Amino acid sequence: MLKDLGTTVKKALEERFKAYDRSKRPTLMAGMGPIAHEKGTTFRVWAPNAQAVYVVGDFNDWKEDANPMNHEADGYWSIDVAGAMPGQEYRYIIADGEQRLHRLDPYSRQVTSSVGNSLIHDPDFDWGEAENFQSPPWNELIIYEMHIGTFNPMSEERVGTFQRAARKLSYLRTLGINAVQIMPPMEFPGGRSWGYNPALPFAVETDYGGMLGFKQFVKAAHGHGISVILDVVYNHLGPGDLDLWRFDGWWEEDGGGIYFYNDRRSETPWGHTRPDYGRPEVRQMLRDNALMWLHEYKVDGLRWDATAYIRNIYGNDNEPANDLPDGWSLMQWINEEVHEQEPNNLTIAEDLRNNEWLVKDTGAGGAGFGSQWDANFVHPIRTAIISSDDAFRDMKAVKKALTFKYGGDVFKRVVYTESHDEVANGKARVPEEIWPGNSRNWFAKKRSTLGAVLVFTAPGIPMIFQGQEFLEGKWFTDTEPLDWDYVNEEQGVVYLYRDLMHLRRNLKGVTRGLTGQHIKVYHMNQKDKVLAFHRWSDGGPGDSTVVVLNMANRTLTDYVIGFPAVGKWSLRFDSHAAIYSPDYEGQVSGDAAAEKGEYDGQPAHGKVNLGPYSGVIYSQNPG
Repeated sequence: MLKDLGTTVKKALEERFKAYDRSKRPTLMAGMGPIAHEKGTTFRVWAPNAQAVYVVGDFNDWKEDANPMNHEADGYWSIDVAGAMPGQEYRYIIADGEQRLHRLDPYSRQVTSSVGNSLIHDPDFDWGEAENFQSPPWNELIIYEMHIGTFNPMSEERVGTFQRAARKLSYLRTLGINAVQIMPPMEFPGGRSWGYNPALPFAVETDYGGMLGFKQFVKAAHGHGISVILDVVYNHLGPGDLDLWRFDGWWEEDGGGIYFYNDRRSETPWGHTRPDYGRPEVRQMLRDNALMWLHEYKVDGLRWDATAYIRNIYGNDNEPANDLPDGWSLMQWINEEVHEQEPNNLTIAEDLRNNEWLVKDTGAGGAGFGSQWDANFVHPIRTAIISSDDAFRDMKAVKKALTFKYGGDVFKRVVYTESHDEVANGKARVPEEIWPGNSRNWFAKKRSTLGAVLVFTAPGIPMIFQGQEFLEGKWFTDTEPLDWDYVNEEQGVVYLYRDLMHLRRNLKGVTRGLTGQHIKVYHMNQKDKVLAFHRWSDGGPGDSTVVVLNMANRTLTDYVIGFPAVGKWSLRFDSHAAIYSPDYEGQVSGDAAAEKGEYDGQPAHGKVNLGPYSGVIYSQNPG
């Protein structure tokens, strides 16, 4: 039933648009917002409680009564204005009794600012070869979460832009990144923000470079073989500079009017601005927004912010009285549309409630997301690597974090130790958490990179946060830019991340197992804090990959573990290698010779050497 609701709403709205009598208005174009064509622009807006609506702008010298809009069915208003061209500014004037409300277009792609005017946009863009870009398979993705405003600004005084961010794409490609996840770039108040306060969900932040800047960034990313995943915010809007608030003058119970719930369902941690998921026109707007990013901007996936607050008023489970079934059906509808129209595109839920129904198929009643951020990984792994006392490092918790999966598919989760939420709001970057005030000392470096080994060898889609690869130690704010000098100062750590990413993607053809579905933790030594596991896809040489972790501050020599097969197991990576830091005394590990004889439940066994707080990766040569 939930699945069918979205389809029903979609068909009803499509029929509504078809029913409009365009015989008297032959140039009137279908769609919402400004639709530019050869002779002018069609404007369409939803304002069901308005008595009259006017469009004013550069094309009519801002004369308020020059272009009254025609009333269509169900509260829609439209007009075609000859000569209204891309680049011109405009607003709507909504008459409600004695009120004359000046409003930005909710469907604006471009604005002068969040408190300025809407712009008629030119939809044409030369995508070149990027038009046919194909995102890597989900099991090969490595995500780099990026905040445009702080990623690569020209100076501390200036906010970052898409153009400046694009200059680092070659660096990310060389590093091994093949997907960037952009924190929300929708128009927000001012020039600095995390982005989770969208004032206009269809417009791209002007200070970042606007609509054109974002399209150019996506085109450049695709040219480097890098997918773009966009962070979208549908759990609330605003609350600042929010023209959608009481848009056409109507509201109830001190609520926000037509775009929002006007009762207790409006309440969120970010204001009383939760969209009304049950109102067809609002559902259509959110669906249109999601598909716009995929079609008009060619993005390759969507990460949904705080989905717990779309499905429940207070973001909780097991509270039927506070559930939002319309929110659940909205997620189903949009995910179905995405999967139908762009089957290679990934939708990711940030829910952090370990709810497996988010990634179940909609036909089974699930929300239909492709993957979700996994609290079952980030919290126990951060605890394990941050703990200062080896005795308290819980290897059982690490094992559980490694082996957890949703619905039998290990890639239905995103695994990480740092994200924008995990490095702010009272929490800092992992190195800083390990050693406050000295985030580049030996302990911080060793244990934070041990966390990186876990991220890139664990089943799931790995993700890092901007600057993590060069030990950015500060907590995240929207005012402090990344310090790119650390790339040179911590070049060894950058190489470590690079080598891990290349192995994770199997670029050398010897670690296919890291892209596979299977894991078995077969050795766990709680006393010495050693853990070993086997990753594989189909198994065999070049596929089966063995990872051994020493999570204590001691060197272990001739340490015996099991191996999945007899023969030489080549050392592919050692986080203790001297190349990664002059602070390390040198690599102590080497290739392992596995002899026949059962050990750890494996058919063979061999000896390995392990540096303190280090991880090693082994595989056999193919052929």
